[in-house]
Amino acid sequence: MANSKRSIHHAGIDSEVEGAEYFEKRQLQGGVAGWVLLAGLGVAYVISGDFAGWNFGLGEGGWGGLMIATIVMAVMYLFMVFGLAELSSTISTTGGGYAFARRAMGPWGGFITGTAILIEYAIAPAAIANFIGAYVESLVGFNGWYVFLFFYVIFIGIHLWGVGEALKLMFVITAIAVFALGVFVVAAALQFDPANLNDIPVDESAWGSSEFLPFGVIGIWAALPYAIWFFLAVEGVPLAAEETKDPAKDMPKGIIGAMLTLIVFAALILVVAPGAAGSDFLKESGNPLVEALEAPEAYGSQNLVSGFINLVGLLGLIASFFSIIYAYSRQTFALSRAGYLPRILSVTDKRKTPALALIVPGIIGFVMAVLNQGDLLILVAVFGATISYVMMTLSHIILRIKEPELARPYRTPGGVVTTGIALVLAVIALVAGFLVDTRVLVITAIVYAIALLYFGLYSRHHIVATAPEEEFELIESAESELR
Repeated sequence: MANSKRSIHHAGIDSEVEGAEYFEKRQLQGGVAGWVLLAGLGVAYVISGDFAGWNFGLGEGGWGGLMIATIVMAVMYLFMVFGLAELSSTISTTGGGYAFARRAMGPWGGFITGTAILIEYAIAPAAIANFIGAYVESLVGFNGWYVFLFFYVIFIGIHLWGVGEALKLMFVITAIAVFALGVFVVAAALQFDPANLNDIPVDESAWGSSEFLPFGVIGIWAALPYAIWFFLAVEGVPLAAEETKDPAKDMPKGIIGAMLTLIVFAALILVVAPGAAGSDFLKESGNPLVEALEAPEAYGSQNLVSGFINLVGLLGLIASFFSIIYAYSRQTFALSRAGYLPRILSVTDKRKTPALALIVPGIIGFVMAVLNQGDLLILVAVFGATISYVMMTLSHIILRIKEPELARPYRTPGGVVTTGIALVLAVIALVAGFLVDTRVLVITAIVYAIALLYFGLYSRHHIVATAPEEEFELIESAESELR
């Protein structure tokens, strides 16, 4: 079939109708993931957050502040995930959050959401690379840019090998990391002392300060971005929609199963790690689980279990690093295929893998990793994520009102009330992110300014109307012409 092209103008957006030849060069491998593999992917995205990063919240809010922040964020994520389960079973394309917002709020809404997700997924692996470096250093005694480069090259290379192989390997690595978390929980629980939880010195000048909230009530707010690190990126499961066997059934099971698993691990780690070593001891650690077992309050020195956790904990970090590379490549692919980003980024190779969508964001992430600012990178990733959370929960609410008759294989318990609560909590988390460190706002604003300029001046005039995330608009436009 020849590659035909015609232009459409609607609401200030210019779209182009591309033919079969365009999409033949942009095909993913379908039918490779069932719900169990999707749940594993969801856990893999996030599991590094159990091994490192969350503990910086102890230095912002104390154990009490971080605990309250984690409960609040667990509610936000669970309620958002219920909404995403509905959206992903209804709009089953690789675009994920961009596709949901595109349908609900038009091209500008789609682009803003997609850009936020890309900021999250390009920066999160850079933060994780810093933690991988810390684990490598504790194992073999060296760390540096070459460690980051090694892991980026190896795991982008595995993704280039093929999605089926990558997802299965990811699942195995995640299963081993989950086992390691189980071993850690048992070992740390044997040294648990409730007095260790609230051992951070109290800041008497902070309003509402106490042993439970050593930095006062404001500490809860400041701890929110680090509480998010326990769950960050689980929302990426819908990005595998076009590579899933039965998205309508498998997506809800996969993402909800992943979320429930992550809540259990967050609760266990938050209690037993500070309870064994002391919150004050762990608040600045780059390798908190290993140091929790080797702390004077726990086992006092390096031991067999801490060595095992160090070795296998590295696999936990790798699982998230590995899987989020997958996520950023699929979001880049979807935005590029639809013309929001340069179209060359969505071209797939003979293995149906989007090579440039894997490599280009990987280069950006590597450069950010070399800065070696893990805590700052967490905040930037979280800031991008929370923008997307606001947009995705809002999309669920708008589509329930705008398209009540839309076929929904899965329906969110509580409907818009559930996602409305998630929306309010997402706004709170968004504000908290840049109040902790204003550099986050500056960095994100610069990225957004560049992206929005590109979209406003160029790509909104070259959107591909026949892309899966855009076709509904083409159908509605044709139907309106017939009326």
